[in-house]
Amino acid sequence: MLKSFLILLLMLLSPFCVTAEYAPATVEMRLKPLTPDVYYVQGKARVATDNQGFVSNAGFVITGKGVIVFDALGTPSLAQKLLALIRSKTDQPVKRVYASHYHADHVYGLQVFKEAGAVIYAPKGVNDYLESETATARLDERRFSLEPWVDDNTILVPPDEIIDSSSSFTLGDKRFTLNFQGKAHSDGDLIMLVEPDKVLFSGDLIFEGRVPFIGNGDTAHWLQTLEKLETGGLHVMVPGHGPASFEPAETIELTRRYLRFMRDTFTAGVEDLQSFDEIYAQTDWSQFEHLPTFADANRINAYQVFLSLEQELLNQ
Repeated sequence: MLKSFLILLLMLLSPFCVTAEYAPATVEMRLKPLTPDVYYVQGKARVATDNQGFVSNAGFVITGKGVIVFDALGTPSLAQKLLALIRSKTDQPVKRVYASHYHADHVYGLQVFKEAGAVIYAPKGVNDYLESETATARLDERRFSLEPWVDDNTILVPPDEIIDSSSSFTLGDKRFTLNFQGKAHSDGDLIMLVEPDKVLFSGDLIFEGRVPFIGNGDTAHWLQTLEKLETGGLHVMVPGHGPASFEPAETIELTRRYLRFMRDTFTAGVEDLQSFDEIYAQTDWSQFEHLPTFADANRINAYQVFLSLEQELLNQ
C-alpha cells in the first residue's frame, strides 16, 4: 500500500518537479511488457517529424537497485511521458541511460533523464556527430518542424561515459551485456542484452516492418554486423523501430536483405559507370515498395549507398 501511494505521489509531482517546462506530448504512448521487469514503448512507422516525433522505440529494465533505460526518444516531451510511465511501474531511480546511437529521434529526450539524475552512456563515435554541422542543423530544423515539443530549451546532451568496447555489468538482480558495434548505422552503435530476461535491445541496427534509414551509415560494416549477430536463445528482440520480435532471426532478415540488395544493385551499376538516376530507374523495388516510409526514405537511402560505393571503389 505504501509503495503504491509513493508511486502515485511521484506521478502527480513529476510534472512540477522534474520537467515542468516541457510542452506535454499528447500522442498515445503505451507500455508494452516483455517480461515482468522489462518494458518498451513503440513509436509509429512514420518519418521523423510525424506523430509529434514519436517514431522510434525506447525501453527500460527494473533491477531492484534502480532502472536502466535504453534510448530516450525524439523530444524532451516524449521523454517526460516515458519517465511518467516508468514511475507508474516503480519508484526506483533511473540510474543509467544507454543511447544506442546519436540520431535525433533517439536522443533529444536525454536531457529529461539527465535532470532526473541518470548517468548517460553512449558508444564511441557520438562525438563525431555532436561536433558536426549536421547535429546543429538538425536541431535547428527540429525546433521548427517539431515545435513546441522541440524548442530553444532543447539541447544535445553529451554522454557522461563513452563505451568503446563490449562489456558486462550487474545492477540489482540483472546482468547486462553491452556490445559495441562501431560505425554501422551511425557514427557509433551499441546494443544491449538483458541476460536473465533474454531481451536484446538492438537500436537502429534493426528496423522491423519499415524501410530502414541509412543516412551516413557504413553499410558494409552494418551488413557484416547483422550477419554475425547471434539471436539463439533470445526471448525477444526490440528493434530501434517497429514492434518487438519473438522471432529475431526473421526480423533481422528484412534489414539485412534491404542492405544487401542496395549494395549489390549499386555496386554493379557503379562498376558499369552508370549514373545514379540510371541505376535507380532500372531497379525493381517491388519487394520493398509496400513498406512504410519507402516513398520518403528509399531514394535518399539509395543515393547515400551510391555515393559510398563510389568512394569504396576509388579507395580500392
